[in-house]
Amino acid sequence: MSEKPLSLANVDAEFMNKAAEGTFTDLIGLRFTEVGPDLVRAEWEVTPKLYQPAGIQNGGVYCTVIETLASVGGGVWFGDRGQVVGVNNNTDFLRAVSNGILTAEATPIHRGRSQQLWVVVVTDAEGRTIARGQVRLQNLTA
Repeated sequence: MSEKPLSLANVDAEFMNKAAEGTFTDLIGLRFTEVGPDLVRAEWEVTPKLYQPAGIQNGGVYCTVIETLASVGGGVWFGDRGQVVGVNNNTDFLRAVSNGILTAEATPIHRGRSQQLWVVVVTDAEGRTIARGQVRLQNLTA
């Protein structure tokens, strides 16, 4: 039996951090710091458990963070009209990182009746862009 999908209408960072407990994003240490329909921000610490074999942050972590923030933002904006699902994630890796706190910020480019497009930028503590991605979301009406 499947559970009803989580409604993201009227949620905040504290709610999302609690909802993420025990999930994949919790496993990588992602913590939401701001959640809204026009901006989602989160951070995590790069640690050896998130490395790929060359000793740097695994690119899959960036893809996960980018998809997660875009989906949360899109879901908050879409609200009680239904759910959103990612249909494309395009992520560019710009700098190798092996430690430190990274911050990701998601903002919408387009929000339409049937689809949304979000851009997510990942930066380090010095404000340098580490990765950038965009996620296309499909709006599924209830």
